[in-house]
Amino acid sequence: MVIVFFGTPEFAVPSLKALIASRHRVAAVVSQPDRPRGRGQHLQPTPTKAVAEASGIPVLQPTKIRDEAFLDRIRTFAPDLGVVVAFGRILPDPLIAIPRLGMINVHASILPRYRGAAPIQRAVMAGDAETGVTIMRIATELDAGATFAMRGVPIPSDATSGEMESTLAAVGAELLQPVVDALDAGRAIETPQDHATATFAPKITKEEGAIDWREPAAVIHNRVRGLQPWPLASTTLAGRRIVVRRTGVRTGAAADPGRVLSARGDELIVACGSGTALQILEIQPEGKRTMTAREFIAGRGVAEGDRFGE
Repeated sequence: MVIVFFGTPEFAVPSLKALIASRHRVAAVVSQPDRPRGRGQHLQPTPTKAVAEASGIPVLQPTKIRDEAFLDRIRTFAPDLGVVVAFGRILPDPLIAIPRLGMINVHASILPRYRGAAPIQRAVMAGDAETGVTIMRIATELDAGATFAMRGVPIPSDATSGEMESTLAAVGAELLQPVVDALDAGRAIETPQDHATATFAPKITKEEGAIDWREPAAVIHNRVRGLQPWPLASTTLAGRRIVVRRTGVRTGAAADPGRVLSARGDELIVACGSGTALQILEIQPEGKRTMTAREFIAGRGVAEGDRFGE
């Protein structure tokens, strides 16, 4: 088949590479425009663009995907199928209708749970023990199309969203290939979703990074994991912003939430809500490198009795 691939970030790369290595032909890759990155804010190619160019595949980076000129360009490839993996924009109906067999999507959750922009982060932040990947047909309603295949993946209690993203990207690539082959052979089976049980995973905002020490330690721990690599969970100490990088849940006694209960050796323990406590394992003062709790304590960054959130 002739395939047009829509995808932008690193999450989409394993699926794109799997299609390039298959017996099908990736005629074009559509990516979001390049963005400035790093200290110099120089334009950097998106991950999928880099892979496509290395394989000699044309790359399209439209600013407007509803423009007729862009739609006409897609039509010139006469695609049999569109494959979408974390493209980052909602596709209009005229675009979805162009490929002969429509479009399919690699979605990082077990649908209908966590439809929307941030399924991995929301699953980790919720403390879920499992997530997964679903291959689904793209329909007008967001992530509501029929499903072709899905596979569950456990979420370790200390895994971050970034770590789960890498795992799920590989699983998605493995699931995608058999579905594409089945569509080509006319034997793909589509299963409608149960819309009544759908939940949504809205886009993560920067404001969600603020730690509320009145919450139980488990909730804060999941926030720290879920908001990596962006926007990161943070607090303040003596008016300075502090990023909390890695944590563990400890039993604790009733105390003022945010109060440092222990700051010696490797132990940096902070009181949380509901009589719980959080152990901070890695921490990053604003403008400095990430350091272990021991390094932070030894550098007199914090002492017992101090209070985070001030």
